Amino acid sequence: MSDLGDFGDFDADAGTEDGSAADETGSPSSSGSEGAASSTSDEVTNDFEATTVEPSGEDVGIGTICVSQGLRIAEDADDTTLRAYVTRGNRSSIRIGSYLLAPYPDGETLFCRITGLEYAQQYHADDATEIHARRAMRTDEIDEADYKFVANLEPVAVLYDDDGELKRRMTDRVPKPQTVIRQADDTEEIKTGLKMPDDGVFLGHLSVGGEKVRTAASPPTIDYRLKDDYDAGDPLVFRHSLIAGGTGSGKTHGAKNILRQYLADDRTYPMDDGREVSPAVVQFDPQDEYAQMHDDNPDLDDEFARRLEREGIAYGGHDDTTAFIPKVGSASYAAGHHRAEQVEFTIPFSMVHDNPWLVAGSGLNDNQYGALTSVLLPRFRKQYRSGGTYEEFTTFLDDPALREELDESGRVHEATFDAVRRRVLGFGHVFDQDARPITELVHDFVRPGGLTVVPTYHINDSRATEAIVLAVSSLIIDQKLSNDPDYDRVKETPLVLGMDEAHNFLTDADSVQAGKVITKFTEAAKQGRKERLGLFLITQDPQDIHDAVFKQINTTVVLNLGDEDAIKSVNIPSNLESKVPYMEKGQMVVYSPDNSEPVELIGLPKCLTRHGRD
Repeated sequence: MSDLGDFGDFDADAGTEDGSAADETGSPSSSGSEGAASSTSDEVTNDFEATTVEPSGEDVGIGTICVSQGLRIAEDADDTTLRAYVTRGNRSSIRIGSYLLAPYPDGETLFCRITGLEYAQQYHADDATEIHARRAMRTDEIDEADYKFVANLEPVAVLYDDDGELKRRMTDRVPKPQTVIRQADDTEEIKTGLKMPDDGVFLGHLSVGGEKVRTAASPPTIDYRLKDDYDAGDPLVFRHSLIAGGTGSGKTHGAKNILRQYLADDRTYPMDDGREVSPAVVQFDPQDEYAQMHDDNPDLDDEFARRLEREGIAYGGHDDTTAFIPKVGSASYAAGHHRAEQVEFTIPFSMVHDNPWLVAGSGLNDNQYGALTSVLLPRFRKQYRSGGTYEEFTTFLDDPALREELDESGRVHEATFDAVRRRVLGFGHVFDQDARPITELVHDFVRPGGLTVVPTYHINDSRATEAIVLAVSSLIIDQKLSNDPDYDRVKETPLVLGMDEAHNFLTDADSVQAGKVITKFTEAAKQGRKERLGLFLITQDPQDIHDAVFKQINTTVVLNLGDEDAIKSVNIPSNLESKVPYMEKGQMVVYSPDNSEPVELIGLPKCLTRHGRD
């Protein structure tokens, strides 16, 4: 068999000395030879009239519903077969995840999403051959007429008109064969199809495959918001949120932008007594980044600000921002990166009587914890009153006569006494420092419309950091859930309790005090709806957050995560789960079943307040 390269070297004029073409018999032809088409000197041209195979008229839509492999809508998604043929001119603009509309004859419309794309043979042929491959290698273009381009569709909802209002219902109809489909490019249709609210707390703009969805409206982007009023149920802020993302994913940037919306001037919530009250935000900050929300972002120019105003997005530094600095030993706090007010505080040992696990530095078993709570702390309080300090408590435990008395009476075994004493030592730099107790600052700590930041970056002792964060958060939660609170300010103010690196505090652990913390936060999550308390958790290790707390989260915002266990733990749909490791900075998936269908978003490219250190 000759090499196929011979075809490329073929010359139609070859075979004669003068280069003239040969006739069908192989004899050279000439202008004067017999059988010439004309004896005139005019060149003979064989022009044929081209016949168009394109239908007349103008195309509408991007293709049609096809039935070549079935057309079926079923309750079980696996039994649904819905495919569309996409015409050649539209193929380059189609992406997996794009939203399409297929009208029914009576005016209703099927809203669907592309879940798969494929090329199929147009004609019965084998293109896995040398000739096809070599031909493709010698041309710059592919003739798409040789192939069918088919999109697999997932029905999302049926859209219908109800007295002039566009509404949605579950898919209960199959579209007709050859129904013309078009891309969804109307904001109302897309928001209705995805069950997205028109108003609420702004998170980002709807996107598909990392590109914003564009419409014919102005602005052309589609804003995604969380429900934030009682007309459609409880505001989602009080049903708790989780932001999960790896280092460099834009997690803190996104969290600041969301919290800034809760601090908007017009953001209020109704209380039981009829008052409309702005929420207070308390943010625990292990990296010392959130106090910057006091300051404007110098990179936010006038043009971008006008865009934000048109979309009703709050921006700019929040004046009512205060950094409450925990006083721990000799640790000093440097605040050259923000201009927020600073207030020092300490944890009084008196808080341990209501939260005894605060003073247990490592795991206590049931016997040891029982000895601490049922015997040692009550006896100390009886002897020193409620104002007893940590130093007095350690002195109290150093009394050998007390150890012997409790052992002989059978109340606390001497080995248990020694174990408790060892575990409560080492907190001298945490309790009762030279600053005002947090219990005296609650009225300033929780302020309607105010942002309170508790930075802990300056504390090098993780044990001390944990004790401070849990002490302050427990104080707020206890007052919120109490029917007889000591601080009415906490009870009567809507509150967003933010916690960065939440996995460090709400993790599953085999210790009594860890169980007490989880129980406290689980109760807070369960009762937050009626008490107007919302948890706002931020983490790069969502798999480490205890299930009891995680199950109460209604809104999950997932940015780039590279760890497989972390991705699995956030429980987002599999079609979005596969995209998470490849998302760029600022891209996110939002899973909030009570707010919308699961969607992709792109956050704002600029932080709404100051962000980052020079």
